[in-house]
Amino acid sequence: MSDHEEPQPEVSESELIRVRREKLDRIVALGFDAYPTKADVDTTIAEVVTTYGGKTGEELEAANITVKIAGRIMTVREFGKAAFLVLSEKTARIQVYCRMDTLPEREWALFKNLDAGDWVEVAGTLFRTKTNELSVKAAHLGFLVKALRPLPSKWHGLTDVEQRYRQRYVDLIVNDGVKSTFETRARIVRYIRNYFDGHGFIEVETPMMQPIASGAAARPFQTHHNALDIDLFLRIAPELYLKRLIVGGLSRVYEINRNFRNEGISTQHNPEFTMLEFYEAYADYNDLIARTEELLSGLAGEVCGEKIQFRGNEISFARPFARFTMKEAIAHFGSIDIASLNDRAALQKHLAERGGRDESDLVKMNEGKLIAELFEAVAEQHLINPTFITDFPTEVSPLSKQRKDDPSYVERFELYIGGMEVANAFSELNDADEQDRRFRQQLGERERGDDEAMQMDEDYVNALEYGMPPTAGEGIGIDRLTMILTDSPSIRDVILFPLMRPIREP
Repeated sequence: MSDHEEPQPEVSESELIRVRREKLDRIVALGFDAYPTKADVDTTIAEVVTTYGGKTGEELEAANITVKIAGRIMTVREFGKAAFLVLSEKTARIQVYCRMDTLPEREWALFKNLDAGDWVEVAGTLFRTKTNELSVKAAHLGFLVKALRPLPSKWHGLTDVEQRYRQRYVDLIVNDGVKSTFETRARIVRYIRNYFDGHGFIEVETPMMQPIASGAAARPFQTHHNALDIDLFLRIAPELYLKRLIVGGLSRVYEINRNFRNEGISTQHNPEFTMLEFYEAYADYNDLIARTEELLSGLAGEVCGEKIQFRGNEISFARPFARFTMKEAIAHFGSIDIASLNDRAALQKHLAERGGRDESDLVKMNEGKLIAELFEAVAEQHLINPTFITDFPTEVSPLSKQRKDDPSYVERFELYIGGMEVANAFSELNDADEQDRRFRQQLGERERGDDEAMQMDEDYVNALEYGMPPTAGEGIGIDRLTMILTDSPSIRDVILFPLMRPIREP
């Protein structure tokens, strides 16, 4: 037996490429098109495996099933005048049995010049080998394209994490689990879209280049439009445009959108990310708590079952989800007297001890900001099962409606799963005068050095003056949700092409 394996690791990549180019020349000399226009197929490898994977060898032989398939060669094993190829397509694989005496001479010569990574088409009959493996007995072998670069070693694979992100195309070739993750991501988005379409929402698109960066507390990316000679920002959120649509009479809208924030990169943050945002007229944030539970419990059950594993923790999406006010969560998880959270000096002391903040930073913060940062420092990482956090300070919620019984807090919740914020929602502020005041408060925060504070959007205030009915809105992070449902440790594992620092020559 001999394998069409790559030479030993000490052979340079340039030499491996040279050998493969020589093989391509020989394939072309045999009369094959180096880059044919199409493949002659009538099914997929996945369909073959799904349809016939449960049939016995006797059943396959009696049925005499012929198929035409195409795929990438993952391994080649040669036994003199016979050989086995393993073909891959998406996450499905199938074995192909080739014999010199059953293939035309030219096609057997083609086989002798094939390598792992090449794409071929195969026509033949399904059978089971002596080891009971579903296989195709090839009557025809066609050439589709030569992989001029060798695949990573079958023993070591593509294990360098940064290289996997930079060369996602190679990662997808050799790691079926990666393909499965992105197929799951597509199912998640499809389920979400079907859910909202089925509940009377319409899908819309809003500008990705905006004259004002607003709708969230974040640093924007800035660009310039030459023809109009104006500065523009890549959107940090579509929120204010979606609420303009509520003003216009579109009472239920949603957008699955890309947002851009000029901030740090971590296992939970990528500068370009995907959000679901939806807005529902005549509803408040309590209605969205119920809708969020319905959406996510149904989604989890559809994709991977009600209970899943994430970073070694079992997570249950059974309803109802847990619920704390922000102060309750701080007191519970931080072992802090809840009464002390009403005292600014105590807040600063707690945050200096638990959050690692300098005293000079703390004196600049309003009390709402102190409470929110203390929550992040002591409680957030403990929220593993789906948990709603409510009662946010008004100072950190410039677009939310205040509670009637206590205007220092707003009707807002964030949903945490796996120690991460996954969703943010609130009863929308629809008082144009109060919204104007909140924007001006944010401008004051910017002047005091908070470059994440929102900018004034006078047109949005103008829109509210036309009247926006009672409305609740929510944003859900698709990337983080996918991390949880696929047990992926980093956001880069669920983004096909995450932003990477360029490789600079030494």
